[in-house]
Amino acid sequence: MKTITRRAATFVTAGALGLGGLAVAAPALAGNGPFGPGPAGTATVSQPGRGPGMGAGYGDGTCLQLKVTTAQGTLTESQKVTLASMAQEEKLAHDLYAAFAARYDAVVFDHIATAETRHLDAVRTLLQRYGIADPTANQQAGKFTDPAVQATYDRLLAKGGTSLAEALAAGQQVERDDIAALRDAQAGLTAPDVKQVYANLLAASERHLTAFTRWSTR
Repeated sequence: MKTITRRAATFVTAGALGLGGLAVAAPALAGNGPFGPGPAGTATVSQPGRGPGMGAGYGDGTCLQLKVTTAQGTLTESQKVTLASMAQEEKLAHDLYAAFAARYDAVVFDHIATAETRHLDAVRTLLQRYGIADPTANQQAGKFTDPAVQATYDRLLAKGGTSLAEALAAGQQVERDDIAALRDAQAGLTAPDVKQVYANLLAASERHLTAFTRWSTR
């Protein structure tokens, strides 16, 4: 099982994400941390589905890819702030799951961490489109510019470090929080590209929550 963990980590580092039997090209994550300045142009968002190596009923919420090709719209200042916060939430999820993947023999963390990398790429594409500063650029793993996000990460990392059960519970909490935030963010939103990304992130988070919940009852 740990061999799978190490192999998945290698794919992420190299920028080639292997999911669902597909080798999906992804931009190299350059910069000082696991997430560099971010890709320009088109990004991809995972569609809900079942990932490999999970067993029947243990899908990780990632499968097909959907390009962000819908038209750009307009965002209010409040919606721009929310979009920037989404980048921090995706990074928090990735960094937390990557840390748990290194600690526990539970491949669910590897698969969902990989998905979060791709989700962040999509959010960063939107940040670039709308000229919004990326709060995750050049941030080391486990480091965040928002003190509240940093405190949440530190708390969940400590909680999940005590046992696999607690790590899975932390994953469930992250996904529940993401679902609530994405639902709130959709209210009054008109920009087609942002609506598309939020809808797909919401579907993925629901699948991730299901995966963590099922793993917790194995």
